[in-house]
Amino acid sequence: MGAWRDRTLVAASAAALAATFVAACLSIYLAAGASAQPAQNLAPACGGVEFLRGTVSRIVDGRTFVIDDGHEVRLAAIEVPDLAPQSAQPGGGAAKAGLEALSGGDEVVLRRAEAELDRYGRTVGYAYIVRDGDILFVQGEMISAGFARVGDRVAGRSCASDLLGREAAARGAKLGLWADPYYDVLDAETPADVLARRGQFALVEGKVASVRESGATIYVNFGRRWSEGFTVTVLKRNERNFAGAGINLPGLAGRRVRVRGFVEARGTTADAARGRRSGRTIDRGGAPGANRDRRPISLRA
Repeated sequence: MGAWRDRTLVAASAAALAATFVAACLSIYLAAGASAQPAQNLAPACGGVEFLRGTVSRIVDGRTFVIDDGHEVRLAAIEVPDLAPQSAQPGGGAAKAGLEALSGGDEVVLRRAEAELDRYGRTVGYAYIVRDGDILFVQGEMISAGFARVGDRVAGRSCASDLLGREAAARGAKLGLWADPYYDVLDAETPADVLARRGQFALVEGKVASVRESGATIYVNFGRRWSEGFTVTVLKRNERNFAGAGINLPGLAGRRVRVRGFVEARGTTADAARGRRSGRTIDRGGAPGANRDRRPISLRA
């Protein structure tokens, strides 16, 4: 089961302040006319084989809970606002309460995600609640209610289609997070607004000006000047992930595209691209109540 992911997005101001934006291949799609719909079949759209079952004993935050055998479980493929007191993101408490109402005290079945554990040792999976003979898809319900957004890593096209369809419906109805302008899709034409979300998960949309390739990197440029605009950088070896999703990267020029991921500040655009290729990372998470598996900044050794 392959995860759909893309690599790095860079936004730069006139002062050459850049931002690295770790995003998902699944979320790079033609914004005009895109209409993913939730899957209507009875088979689970998300997750592989069942690998763990238990009773939800404690809710940690809007996407993390503990089951009765002690496993701490993080829900795959979704992002929720931080609970950290210093967080500027609204909705973290509501997301936690929503997960409590949905799953607290219930039996849960976990299906495999693209990774079994996250960097903090938490079990990662797609969760299904068993209640009175009914089965509820936890990630799907959280997104449908507007408590969560689709994350930057989703295991498979059918799952991505289901979750993105649910998100589009919740956004259209202004449910939960989507009722707050804070969660509006950002405009790639105003990179300063993107930079203002450094360290946070965000959605960005705009028209691709050009697609260029240099060495091991593909640059999807939203601005005429790469040093002042918003740029998506994709490692050449990951181009096949886009092709598998039916996306021809060079063909994106002139089209409206939406991407999602974490925004991180950089000194220069070149540093951001070199750092991502180096593979060395530092962790900026870890605050109590924060989403601890936030994608780290990559630095050149």
